[in-house]
Amino acid sequence: MSTFARQAARNVVLPSSLDEAVAALAAAPTAVPVAGGTDLMAAVNSGLLRPAGLVGLGRISEIRGWQYADGHALLGAGLTHARMGRPDFAALIPALAAAARAAGPPQIRNAGTLGGNIITAAPGGDALPVLAALEATVILAGPQGNRELPVSHLLTGMDPLRTAELLAYVRVPLLHAPQTFLKATGRTGPGRATASVCVVLDPARRGVRCAVGAVAPVPLRPLQAEQWVASLIDWDGERALAPEACTAFGEYVAASCIPDPLPAPDGTPGPELPPAAIQLRRTVAALARRALGRALA
Repeated sequence: MSTFARQAARNVVLPSSLDEAVAALAAAPTAVPVAGGTDLMAAVNSGLLRPAGLVGLGRISEIRGWQYADGHALLGAGLTHARMGRPDFAALIPALAAAARAAGPPQIRNAGTLGGNIITAAPGGDALPVLAALEATVILAGPQGNRELPVSHLLTGMDPLRTAELLAYVRVPLLHAPQTFLKATGRTGPGRATASVCVVLDPARRGVRCAVGAVAPVPLRPLQAEQWVASLIDWDGERALAPEACTAFGEYVAASCIPDPLPAPDGTPGPELPPAAIQLRRTVAALARRALGRALA
């Protein structure tokens, strides 16, 4: 049975199952789901958001763990960053564990959730480039049942949440292959990323997947750079590359994600990149080079 808070919190519902949560959202379409609340409550406290009601997800145990299913990991949207950062999870999906450990100070990691990172879709969300590189999918629970779609479709708005839908699970392929996540911040210690890179090796497909976060509204996949570097790797041998190839890959990724301005219609060269963009391109290049080198090592 759902629990309704009284007085000032009269519009707060605390369901104990996914079905109850979906029903609560269907009954109050303007209500906002909340799990860790690390971004939502900051928006409320700053006056940017005034939700008509809240549907708390903290009591729904079925979305706070994970399970194996057909070569995939089915991750509950309520998994906290702290839980994903533990060694047992790191053995399962190393890059996502690394992103979770880098998500911020302990109080943020203890409260913030995987689902919240996706739904908030902040450009600097640490989990987002990892999920993009792993080509994860999301499972949405709604009044008409569940539906599954690529996480990129949700992040880009290509297929947004529908009325009374709730992010329930994230399905991640288990590649059992090297994967790395690196990020740069504007200060020492955990903080919001100015740029982040995830590199995943996919030996079964003889491919390399790369996603860059924080430099655009959504994670970017430099597909041509992926294909180029994959063609250089001896997948049946040691999978080693010369340092020059890793450096070239980093520059290829950075130029793909932060391109030079287009020339004018009359053929006149476009303006030069501003100094901040040049520095960001250098940062992305360094992260991509290091991430690839660590994955190959």
